[in-house]
Amino acid sequence: MKIPEGIKNLAEWLETTIKDFISKSPENTLQNRDSEKAWADPLVGFSRGDDPLYQDYKQKIGAFYWTPLEIFAQTFPELGIGPDQLTVISWVLPQAEATKSDNRRQTVYPSERWARARIYGEEANIKLREHVVRVLQESGFEAVAPMLSPLWKQRKSDRYGLASTWSERHAAYASGLGTFGLCDGLITPTGKAMRVGSVVARIQIPPTTRPYTDHRAYCLFFSKGICGNCVQRCPVGAITEEGHDKLKCLNHIRQASAEHVKSHYGFDGYGCGLCQTGVPCESKIPIEDDVQ
Repeated sequence: MKIPEGIKNLAEWLETTIKDFISKSPENTLQNRDSEKAWADPLVGFSRGDDPLYQDYKQKIGAFYWTPLEIFAQTFPELGIGPDQLTVISWVLPQAEATKSDNRRQTVYPSERWARARIYGEEANIKLREHVVRVLQESGFEAVAPMLSPLWKQRKSDRYGLASTWSERHAAYASGLGTFGLCDGLITPTGKAMRVGSVVARIQIPPTTRPYTDHRAYCLFFSKGICGNCVQRCPVGAITEEGHDKLKCLNHIRQASAEHVKSHYGFDGYGCGLCQTGVPCESKIPIEDDVQ
């Protein structure tokens, strides 16, 4: 494969591919009157297919959870490769400033922009996954987006409750892009108000350095014993100092929130994001001075 002119290496090539899609593609839209962009400039990270973290996830979440090799081998059973030949390509899509500003003012239901980002923005994220897979395969690198695989399923973890065969946030954590907060959201250098995506490919790219060793390093509640602002932001008490009640959260999002979006904004959607906005980790890795 020949790297495009002006690109120094495969990592830069893929990062440019992802960022160009978000900056230039008409798919990146909230589908509102002004066709505003759903996502700001992405963050991109990489992790090795044989990173021990993926096996650790499997052991803790459940036997159903895929390692990169497992989903790749199920997609390309004829290749018979090892995990050391794989790279996980992960990205973070930060919410647009106007979307965060709108949602910051909400107290029960998501703003219209936030609900649009959840539906139409995620449609753009799906298109981005498809685009990255296509670009890789056209260049001779077999690739699969685990979340788009017909084999992907939601499952129940004995330890964590609601789970699935692949987690975009866990891939992002392994790829050096962020750590988890009290509400289970991923706190990244551009904050917690974001969505994530990933692709597993037969390609050799050096892993992104993880600037942390603790999976909760960026959350001030766990690292400093302060903050917990997301507890107050949750409209249904799904977040406490004990953690995140996934079922209570899901019921609000898929029932009350969905009804509100339909009746007030005029489209079928849902969302919430209150714990991701109006908090110190909304748009950055927080520091002690950010807590009021």
